[in-house]
Amino acid sequence: MRLFRDCRDDVFDSLMQAAFLQRFPRGVELIRESEPADMLHIIVEGLVQMFASHGGRETTIGFVRPLGTFILAAVLRDQVYLQSARTLERSRVLMIPAERVRSAMAADSGFMSAIVGELAMGYRNTVKELKNQKLRSGPERLANWILRAQRFQGKSDRVAIEMEKRVLAARLGMTPENLSRAFNVLKAYGITVQGAEIRVDSRDRLAAYAKINPLIDDFTT
Repeated sequence: MRLFRDCRDDVFDSLMQAAFLQRFPRGVELIRESEPADMLHIIVEGLVQMFASHGGRETTIGFVRPLGTFILAAVLRDQVYLQSARTLERSRVLMIPAERVRSAMAADSGFMSAIVGELAMGYRNTVKELKNQKLRSGPERLANWILRAQRFQGKSDRVAIEMEKRVLAARLGMTPENLSRAFNVLKAYGITVQGAEIRVDSRDRLAAYAKINPLIDDFTT
């Protein structure tokens, strides 16, 4: 994993000795916003939803897949979590005590450099997501999500929707009703929805509509 690639052997051993690997079923809340950040979580297997709540409303912030981490900034600053996390499918999660992570960072410049890189990448991803939300229409955001999921899943003409559609809608900054309308818009670009599966008849037509931009997206055609 990139975070530990340049870590000294003794520092890595210290982190792993304090860590524990645990399996969780679908629907388990792993952390809750406003609680102290006592662990660094690393997704080894499965899918985790990052979400937040306010005034009786809930929204999806993002998804974490292997080998992603959360929430590094809160761990390093010894502050509360700003997001909650729950499993969307059966998952294995490696948890390292926050204090051990901070000690390792102070002791090992290689580990510190990797942490800085991880935080920098997270910042850039946040800026890209803000641009995606503010500069694109709902159907354009959905089109780009389909293209990204298609690449990740490695299928030529199918995309599995791995979460409830209301969760996907929240992730894309829409209501469930607007998500349905966005799917209808994309029918003209070769998209067909069959339950929890999307059929992509022409990636080229969909990509032309999505207007993939390397300054917003983490993939290209």
